[in-house]
Amino acid sequence: MCGIAGIMASNRVDAINKMTDIMIHRGPDDSGYYHDNDIALGQRRLSIIDINHGRQPISNEDDTLQLVCNGEIYNSPQLREALIAKGHRFKTATDVEVILHLYEEHGDDCVKHLRGMFAFALWDSIKRRLLMARDHLGQKPLFFCQKNGGFAFASEPKSILASEIIKPEIDLEGLWHYMSLRFMPDHHSLFKGIEKLPAAHYLVLEDNHIMVNRYWDVDFKEKLSASKENITDQLDELLLETVKGHLLSDVRVGACLSGGIDSGTVASMMAVLGEKNLPHFSIGTKEKEFDELPYARMVSEKYGMEAHEKVIEPDLIHAIPSMIYHMDEPADPFGFGVYLVAEEAAKHVKVVLGGDGGDENFAGYDRYAGQRLVDYYCLLPQWFRQGIVKKISDRIPESFGYKSMAQKAAWVNEMSLFSGGERYAQSLGVLRFTHESKRKLFTESAIQSLGDPSSGEKILQFFNADNADNVVDKMLYTDLMTRIPDHLLTIGDRMTMAHSLESRAPLIDYKVVEFAATIPANLKLNNRALKGNHLKYILREVASRYLPQELITLKKQGFRFPLGIWFRTDLKDFLRRLFDQSRFVELGLFEKSYIDNLLEEHISGKVDHNYRIWVLLNLEFWYRMYFEGETVESMKEFSDQLA
Repeated sequence: MCGIAGIMASNRVDAINKMTDIMIHRGPDDSGYYHDNDIALGQRRLSIIDINHGRQPISNEDDTLQLVCNGEIYNSPQLREALIAKGHRFKTATDVEVILHLYEEHGDDCVKHLRGMFAFALWDSIKRRLLMARDHLGQKPLFFCQKNGGFAFASEPKSILASEIIKPEIDLEGLWHYMSLRFMPDHHSLFKGIEKLPAAHYLVLEDNHIMVNRYWDVDFKEKLSASKENITDQLDELLLETVKGHLLSDVRVGACLSGGIDSGTVASMMAVLGEKNLPHFSIGTKEKEFDELPYARMVSEKYGMEAHEKVIEPDLIHAIPSMIYHMDEPADPFGFGVYLVAEEAAKHVKVVLGGDGGDENFAGYDRYAGQRLVDYYCLLPQWFRQGIVKKISDRIPESFGYKSMAQKAAWVNEMSLFSGGERYAQSLGVLRFTHESKRKLFTESAIQSLGDPSSGEKILQFFNADNADNVVDKMLYTDLMTRIPDHLLTIGDRMTMAHSLESRAPLIDYKVVEFAATIPANLKLNNRALKGNHLKYILREVASRYLPQELITLKKQGFRFPLGIWFRTDLKDFLRRLFDQSRFVELGLFEKSYIDNLLEEHISGKVDHNYRIWVLLNLEFWYRMYFEGETVESMKEFSDQLA
C-alpha cells in the first residue's frame, strides 16, 4: 500500500520528490525513486508485505521494466508459483512483483490475471511506453494529466498539482455533475486537465499518444437456477475464500466493525478463519438513536474479539478541512465516520477489513425497494397524485431528521413523474441539486460556457446497458459502475489513508461481484420475506450463520449526524457569514440570491436543504484551500472566526 507518482517532462523531472512527499500520509514508512532520460517514478510506502525488501520501484530480472504499485494482489501466491514454474526469477517476496512478470508473459493483458485492489504504473524502457491500470471496482485511485508537453500521474490530484505542469482550475463540467450525483463521474476530477483513470481500465502512453481501454465488465443476464439453499452455500463458501485471501499480510490485521450485517459478517468470517483475538474498531455516539456500539459488541463478544471502542463527540466543522485535504474535493458526512474509525484503528494496526460494498452488491438500500413502491403509487391517476396527494404531502411538517416522513413523501411524489432509468437518475439528485435547481444555482454565463450538460446521462449509460434485464439488476449494475468506484470506495480510500491505514473490502472483490450478478434479483430484494428482511436477502441468509439473530432483523441505521438541525441552530450564523463572502459567487459561477433563499428556507423550517447546504459549505472550504493556499489549520481558524 502506498502513494505512487510519475512525471514525463524534460524540465520538471526534479518535481518527483515533491510529488511523492505531499502523499506521505499514504506511505510514511519509506520512499523510492527511479529516473531515466524520459521519466521519473516515485513512491511512498506503507510496509505490509515483505517489509524489509519490498521497496519500490521494483524492476524485472534485467532492469528493463520498472513498476510502482499502490495496493495488494491477493492471488499473488498462486501467480508467483506459476510464474516461477515458467522460469521467472523474483527479487522480493512482495505481492506486486508478479505484475512485472505477468507483463513479460502477457503484455497489457497482465491486468486480466490480477485479483486484488491496485493502481499501478509500469515503465517499459525498451519500448519507451508506460502502462497504467486500476483494479476492477476502483478501490485504488489513479489520476493523470497531459499538459504543456508533459505528462504526470499520481494517486492524488494534489500530487499532480505539486508537479507544477498544470495550475489549478475548476473543472466546471465536473462540478455541474457533482452537484447532482454526489460524486465525480467517470474521468472527471474537480480540476480541469486532471483526469481520473476509470475503474477496470488501463492506459497506455506511447509516442506521446494516450490510449485508454476497459478490460473488465460484469453481466447480470446469466442467472443461477439452483435452490436458495444451494446459492446460499455457494455464496458462503466464496465469501470465506475471499476473506481468507484478503488476510494476506506480514503485519497484524484488524476489522472495522459497525452494527450492520456487512462488516459483522466479514469480521465473523475473519474470526472463524482463525484470527485469534481479532482487534476490531468501532465508534459510537452519545445519542442512543444513532449509536451502533451495542450491536458491534454482540459480534465481538460472540467471537472473543479484542475490542477497541470510542464514543465520539462530533466536531464536524473543524474536521472538514482535513477531510477535504485528503479527498481533494468536497467531503461527505458519511466519510466522517470512516475518518474517525480509521484514526482509532491506525493506533493499533496497519490493515483493516470492512463491509464496504455489501449494499450495492446485494441490494441493501431503501431506494431499491422504493422504486417498486413508486410503481404502485403510479397506479393512481397523475391528476390525483399531483393535485390532491401532493397538497396533502406538502403539509407534512419537516422534522429535519434522517429520512424524515416529509422527505419520503416528497421523494415518492416526485419520482412518480418519471419511469425506468430516468426515474433512477432523477432519484440520485432529488435531495441535492436537480437539473432544474442547478439552472437556478449556476449563473447564466456559467451555464452558457457549459452547454447545459445532462448529469442523468452519466447514470443512464449504465442503466440502459444491455447486460441487465431486471430493474433491480439495472440499479445494481449502475451503482457498481458509478457510486461504488466514484463515491463509496473513494471515501473509503481517502479517509483511511489520511491516517496511513490500508482498508480492504472483500464484499466488493470482483469475483464476488461476478457471482452476485448471477443471483436472481428476487433473492437480493425479496418482497415476500419477513418484514425487515426483504433488503439484501441472500446476504442475510449467509450472515445468519455467523451473527446473533438480533442483527439479522435489525433495520439499517448507519453512522450519521443531525446536520439538518445543526444548520438551523448552532451553525446558522456561521453559514450566513460564510455565504456572504462566497468565492463561487465572486467568481460569477453561483447566484447569491438562490443560495440565500436556500439557507433562509432551511433556517425557517420550510424545507430541509441540509444536503445542498453541506455541498455549498464544502465547496467554499475547498476553493480557499486549493486556490488561495489556505492550510488545514488556517481553515480551522477561519471557521472559528465565522462562528
